[in-house]
Amino acid sequence: MKRTLIHHATIVNEGTRFAGSVVIEGEKIKEVLRGDTCPSVPCDEAIDAHGAFLIPGVIDDHVHFRDPGLTHKADMATETAAAAAGGVTSFMDMPNCNPQTTTLEALENKFADAEKKCVVNYSFYFGATNSNADLLKQLDRSRVCGVKLFMGASTGNMLVDRMETLRRIFSEAGMLIATHCEDQNVIRRNTEIFKEKYGDDPDISCHPLIRSQEACWASSSLAVRLAEETGARLHILHVSTARELELFEDKPLREKRITAEACVSHLFFCDEDYKVLGTRIKCNPSIKTRQDRDALRAALRTNRIDVIGTDHAPHLLSEKQGGALKAVSGMPTLQFSLVSVCELVREGVISMEQLVQKMCHAPAELFQIKGRGYIRPGYQADLVLLNPDCEWTVTPECIESRCGWSPMEGRIFHSKVEKTIVNGSLVYSDGRVDKSHRGQALFFER
Repeated sequence: MKRTLIHHATIVNEGTRFAGSVVIEGEKIKEVLRGDTCPSVPCDEAIDAHGAFLIPGVIDDHVHFRDPGLTHKADMATETAAAAAGGVTSFMDMPNCNPQTTTLEALENKFADAEKKCVVNYSFYFGATNSNADLLKQLDRSRVCGVKLFMGASTGNMLVDRMETLRRIFSEAGMLIATHCEDQNVIRRNTEIFKEKYGDDPDISCHPLIRSQEACWASSSLAVRLAEETGARLHILHVSTARELELFEDKPLREKRITAEACVSHLFFCDEDYKVLGTRIKCNPSIKTRQDRDALRAALRTNRIDVIGTDHAPHLLSEKQGGALKAVSGMPTLQFSLVSVCELVREGVISMEQLVQKMCHAPAELFQIKGRGYIRPGYQADLVLLNPDCEWTVTPECIESRCGWSPMEGRIFHSKVEKTIVNGSLVYSDGRVDKSHRGQALFFER
């Protein structure tokens, strides 16, 4: 069995950093060595990581890969290449594709397709609707990452708006429920007000006023109340407002049944950026104020925000034309998520150890993923070599996503992914992705 030594690295893992080496044997981590300690058995090859951080592979709990049915924007092959280029070694994909992942057949087809296409590791959410609650008990909890519940209509229109159905889903899901929380009544009322004032397609600057703080709070607080009443395991996705942080407890992840995700888009941008980037940063929930953004950033230093995801949602630029109502919502951020959060480290918002906790360790713990998310002997060798001192600019030529653009274009980053290793194999190195590699289905210990 092939043995690979990664040496002269600064290993960041489980709240500490130290100089050391990692030995990979086959697909798994065999040894984690401190200082100049030599491997117990000679290795077949060596990777010199001098000057680089070695961290666990990033686990993104929230992506939209548009496959099947919307593959003119993206598919599993192109978006997992983007993932590998960005140091993301595992992902969990949402159900609002075509056909929607709301039947057992559609779910199985997605897993079968992923086995053929995915460069990195994968799992899929099952989409809850107003009419499929009977299927929830039939889901394989060891293979399916969670149940996705849209408590506010977004791309794909999978809104669940019947209180009786919501209570049943919370009571009977039997696994993690991941929610998109925006109150549709509030959004509808705001839409009517702004259309009357500004016409059929108000300027993009109106988007955070239509999909407002009030809309987020009304829906998120309802989700928390339902979870508390039923004992459900709730994970609220893409928290976007300072007020919503009041709903979450600052205590260790293992002690919580209600958790929260912040996305790179809401951590990186604020409503001032609409002036330059326009609809390129239109997403649901909307990008809100600088005060909201800064509150989310501060919460990363606590346990109120548990994980950082992306809500990676590719669209063609032609589909992003228009204003607050006509331009589609969503942006591709997966390839640049790790380096974006590294900018927060550089600015002193969080430490590198906290980045690894929120992007690698916590997703593995939150979803109970077997054998991933940490640099430990016996775990799958999902690893990233990250150069923390490399200035570079995002150009269209480096973008792997099929949509061919990014809101990060032209931005200067100061960290760079050098190598990505998935299940012991070098999948990304020197700007190239090995697109022949295949990832594995994630396994959940529940």
